[in-house]
Amino acid sequence: MEGISGFLPFIAMFVVVYFFMIAPQMKRAKQEKKFASELKRGDKVITKSGMHGKVVELNDKDNSCVIETLAGKIKFERSAISMEMSKKLNAPATTK
Repeated sequence: MEGISGFLPFIAMFVVVYFFMIAPQMKRAKQEKKFASELKRGDKVITKSGMHGKVVELNDKDNSCVIETLAGKIKFERSAISMEMSKKLNAPATTK
């Protein structure tokens, strides 16, 4: 009995870490992967580095896309796309 009770705090810590850190991170990664797969031509997007542009070409071979910005056309990995602008613009305003 004493052996099991000695491991109980470690088991409890693992459960807490899993539910507060690992599970939400896995959920967020799944949402990002789904978002990247649903990109389509004409979507106005923001990259993770903060660049705004419009998707003009999607390449399924190497999982990349070409984004047209004011500076010209730039090729990005789909995973570098942070969000679609229309979703950000349609988000409800938060009050402080």
